[in-house]
Amino acid sequence: MIPVTKPYLPDREKLNKYIDGIYERQWFTNNGQLVQELTRRLEEYLGVENLLLVANGTLALQIAYRVLGVSGIESDLKPEAVTTPFTFVATASSLKWDGVVPVFTDIDPDTWCLDPKNIEAAITPNTRAIVPVHVFGNACDIDAINAIAHKHDLKVIYDASHAFGVEYKGESLLNYGDAATLSFHATKLFHTAEGGAIAFKRKEDLECAKKMINFGITGPESIELLGINAKMNELQAAVGLCVLDDIYDLDKQRSRVWQKYLSELTGLVDFQIWNPDCNENYAYAPLLFEKESKLIDVEMALKEKNITSRRYFYPSLDMLKYLGDNQCCKVSRDISRRILCVPIYADLEENIQSKITDIIK
Repeated sequence: MIPVTKPYLPDREKLNKYIDGIYERQWFTNNGQLVQELTRRLEEYLGVENLLLVANGTLALQIAYRVLGVSGIESDLKPEAVTTPFTFVATASSLKWDGVVPVFTDIDPDTWCLDPKNIEAAITPNTRAIVPVHVFGNACDIDAINAIAHKHDLKVIYDASHAFGVEYKGESLLNYGDAATLSFHATKLFHTAEGGAIAFKRKEDLECAKKMINFGITGPESIELLGINAKMNELQAAVGLCVLDDIYDLDKQRSRVWQKYLSELTGLVDFQIWNPDCNENYAYAPLLFEKESKLIDVEMALKEKNITSRRYFYPSLDMLKYLGDNQCCKVSRDISRRILCVPIYADLEENIQSKITDIIK
């Protein structure tokens, strides 16, 4: 079966050397040597400061909510956060899990990101934050969103799970907002098998988060605040260090795959309109069909040839009753019904990709 994506498996010999070091040091977790090394290297590669590695991308969001005072767990009120319904469910479920009401507003029909024109109408006295998503790695309208947040004194936490390596106006996308989070799940462009990260705007927020991901412990006999176990371990960091060594080549190979889809399918499907101020990272290959019926036909035809595709992100989250109440985002519902993501990964064979494009044609 041809997967829609697959984990990049780094060189086994190189990985074994890192694992040998872990055994020699007998240090598997708790801010070990490899976690520290990966943090430094990622900060350099991404062009960020105040980066914290964590166990997964969902915990990255939840830690950011807690540190920035968005969480409703210790509040008598029901805080709200304006967010997008066109995203992986973790963006919204992490809010709900942390006692925050996700308030969905509609997306831009071209970029598929949160449309700033809809945000202000959704802001209430209970709103604490805006949680936009850089969908498929495409930068949101950052300037407009940040202006709204400044006007209403709201926090901005960008879910940048899809946006590893993306720059906006020549600067890392992670440097915008009060915090930005990444997912390092095995299927992501860069991965640590499981993992995630938070890039904070302020050093003091990073220091608070460091305590929070270690149960609030600050010393052998000192526990300063409410915390949880959200630490990345040394084995995860070892995988990440190996993958990071190859990231430039992976980017080139994925670009080749994406360019073939563009050249073969332009005029037959629609593509996401990219923010002109940011680069692409080729993390996904989403195709927008004119009608849902055509999408279903293509999906079934691919399946018959043992080729997997995925309907990211269907259904639109405003349709899930446990997440919202009487919220209807028409553009998101329409787009989510017509998008199909097709296979993209570094070693996707050209003959397989030709089968995919022939089926769509």
